[in-house]
Amino acid sequence: MAETIEALERRIDELRGAVREAVLAGDSALTSARRAELRRAEQAWEDELAAHAPRTRAPAAQASLLPLREQVYEALSLLQVPAAPKLIATVHEAFFGSTFPTTRVTSLKRDEERSFRSAPYSRPYYICAALSADYLSPSRGLLAVSTWPMEKRVIGSLSPRVDFLTAAIHVADAIERIPTPPQSARQLLLRFAGNIPGAAPVPGTLAAASPDQIRPDAVRRAAQAELGVHADADARLRKEAADRARRQLQDAEQLFGTAIAPVPAGEARG
Repeated sequence: MAETIEALERRIDELRGAVREAVLAGDSALTSARRAELRRAEQAWEDELAAHAPRTRAPAAQASLLPLREQVYEALSLLQVPAAPKLIATVHEAFFGSTFPTTRVTSLKRDEERSFRSAPYSRPYYICAALSADYLSPSRGLLAVSTWPMEKRVIGSLSPRVDFLTAAIHVADAIERIPTPPQSARQLLLRFAGNIPGAAPVPGTLAAASPDQIRPDAVRRAAQAELGVHADADARLRKEAADRARRQLQDAEQLFGTAIAPVPAGEARG
């Protein structure tokens, strides 16, 4: 495992250099190809790391020593969808045994953007912004991981519900991987279940249910059933927005969004 990850890290370093060379040479086709190869290598690095991650809850003292960006990354990697700081902190506390003040996350995103702009692609991943599908501006309060596909990082009109259901499925999956899930993780699943019709094992019992009564497989089935209603339409909108972002935005803007230009007063009145 270590040799594979180290080999991927060496490959990522080589590809970052290749991207810089292609950009400086002005070869847009080669630049695009190298960036795509870099994204694939970074995704392979994440997959390999996740495949060998511990399946049990980390000790609280050990988890609390991690830098904030790594704690945020751990929680987002579990959810696999853009999320607000409050949910990120709750997930980290539930599954990894420590939390953090959500006020620190705002400055984290600014630090990540400064780091990327000063030395692009120098890190395996960045904590970045989710982008609104209409203006490609930062979606207020939602964070994502830079190595996720653009289609996962843009937010359309149906995306909040789709992402909520997807997050519920991943939380249920994570609970099932733990031999003895902590009560905080079960409590989090109960909160998800409260907003998914059919998630209670017996209809009408959810309001009085305890966390131990909520079954991950029941939550998963209910979430997947509702996803079947929304997922295709959401995927189409996200793909359109993602294609537009790749055409219109520079690398930094694809990760952190673009500012919305003010509309002149005369044009606003029409």
